[in-house]
Amino acid sequence: MGGGQPVVQNSLTMDEVWELYRPDIEEIESHIRRNLNSEAPLINEIAAHILDGGGKRIRPLLLSLCSRLTGYIPKDDLVLGSLIEFIHTATLLHDDVLDEATLRRGRPTARRIWGNRASILAGDYLYSRAMHHIAAFKNHEVNDAMALACKRLAEGEILQLCANRQPLLPEAEYLRIVEYKTGALLAAACKVGGLMGGVSSLQAEELYRFGLNVGIAFQLADDWLDYTADERNLGKTLGQDLMQGMVTLPLIHVLPRLQADERKSMVAKIERNAIEEGDLLRLTASMHEHGSLGYTRTRSREYIDAALSNLTTFDDSTAKRALIVVADYMVNRDS
Repeated sequence: MGGGQPVVQNSLTMDEVWELYRPDIEEIESHIRRNLNSEAPLINEIAAHILDGGGKRIRPLLLSLCSRLTGYIPKDDLVLGSLIEFIHTATLLHDDVLDEATLRRGRPTARRIWGNRASILAGDYLYSRAMHHIAAFKNHEVNDAMALACKRLAEGEILQLCANRQPLLPEAEYLRIVEYKTGALLAAACKVGGLMGGVSSLQAEELYRFGLNVGIAFQLADDWLDYTADERNLGKTLGQDLMQGMVTLPLIHVLPRLQADERKSMVAKIERNAIEEGDLLRLTASMHEHGSLGYTRTRSREYIDAALSNLTTFDDSTAKRALIVVADYMVNRDS
């Protein structure tokens, strides 16, 4: 191990990756169901609703792939994969409350069915349930990685909340929010997988950077999709981020390129949360005109390229090739 280069030509496809590692994903699903056993039936019902909502289990898959880079035979990493998914599900429950969302993946959100308080408490339970099980591994490095991820997630949510309806937010500050809110958990999943597989400390940090870069790229791709995707694939109405006062990279890029009067008007409307359908259409047209959507997609690709460079310390293997495919999928998906 060590000194290898990224695979230039990769014969795997994403469908083949899913099929190749299907036993891992099925085992992770089994652990999810077994660990979802609260004595409060409503928690189980709410968690099952969102866990059954069509999530792709990308984080557990990345964890499993990173554990396999050294030839490790999966065991404990699959349990950790299910716990990573608990934490991710908790963030979704909390996000939908903060965003006042009514749909997720084309289905009614938990908050719409059971209300905000139940959704928040169910998310809290999933966080604590996951951390309780993670602590039982008695692995300081794993505990530290997961605790840091949860800390970053909470900080990211607060930073996001403070940035809402702040259209003049600098790009660097937005990327910090993305790093915390989206990148942190993916980074932890990759690092923990590597630790379980017995990688060196240096390689564990490279896997952390890989996951962080992939996570940022994933969110920037999501920013782009919010203005361009097929609504049936996206599972939500286009432009919802802006209509909810959320500032994302396409908006940050386009505003300085508008005529002064139009920029002043749009900034004032965003700050008042007064954006209407016509404003959304005009802004989307401007994003196309000024290359803001292309810029966002290019930035997303740059982060994937950075992620692939983090894999150079690992020799060629099926797991490494699969990681490259998954990374590429994160920015080339349609939902």
